[in-house]
Amino acid sequence: MPGVIVTDPPKATREEVAELARYGVATVHEAMGRTGLLGSRLRPNQQDTRVAGTAVTVLSWPGDNLMIHAAVEQCGEGDLLVVTTTSPSTDGMFGELFATALKQRGVRGIVTNAGIRDTSELREMGFPAWSAAVSAQGTVKATGGSVNVPVVIGGEIVRPGDVIVADDDGVVVVPREGAAEAARKSRAREEKEAATRAAFLEGQLGLDRYGLRDTLTRLGVEYRTYDEQTKHTGAGS
Repeated sequence: MPGVIVTDPPKATREEVAELARYGVATVHEAMGRTGLLGSRLRPNQQDTRVAGTAVTVLSWPGDNLMIHAAVEQCGEGDLLVVTTTSPSTDGMFGELFATALKQRGVRGIVTNAGIRDTSELREMGFPAWSAAVSAQGTVKATGGSVNVPVVIGGEIVRPGDVIVADDDGVVVVPREGAAEAARKSRAREEKEAATRAAFLEGQLGLDRYGLRDTLTRLGVEYRTYDEQTKHTGAGS
C-alpha cells in the first residue's frame, strides 16, 4: 500500500478551536444543521471530558500502526489525532506509549474507529481517547499508509486541520473554513437553550414553547379522557 505524509496542512485557528471547545458535541452538531457527527460507534474511554483540537489524520492498514508512528512527528500543540483503517479493524492500535509521546507534543487526544488498549493507563495519565473498540490485540509495523490526507469516519470526511470536538456524547468534525461560523451558531444555540431551560424551570411546557400543540392537531392526534378512550376501544387501556 503506497502512501504519502503531508506536512504543514492549513488549520483552523487556535481562537476558533478554543471557542468551539466551549460547546458540547450535540450543540455543535445541531448548530451545523445536524451534520459532522462521526457516528454512534465512537465511545469515550473516560467520562466528563470535552476536548477540541485540529485534526492530524492517519490512514492505516488494519492491524498495522506504522503510520501512527509517522504521524507523531507531524503532531503539535493543539492537535488531535484521527486514525482510521482501510478496512474494518478492532485491533488495539493505540496505547499508553503513543499517548506519552503525543502528550509531550501538546496533542489533546485521539479519535479512532479502530481499537485502543492500555485504557486504565490512558485515564490515569489524562489522555482522552474515543474509539470503536477496546482490544489487547497488538499490531505490526509493516505496511505503508498516509498521514494528513482526507479520511472518512462514520460517513463524514475529516480533513487535516479541521476541528474535532469530542465529549461524552461522541465526536463531531467542523470543516476548518466554517469553524468561525459554526462557533457563532453554537453560541446562539446555547443562548437559546439557556432561555428555554429558564422557561422550563418556571413550569412552561415544551408543547407550548415550541408550538407543538398545532403539530399534534395537524397530525390528527386527539386528546381523550380515560372514559372516552375506554368507550372508543371497548376495553380499558
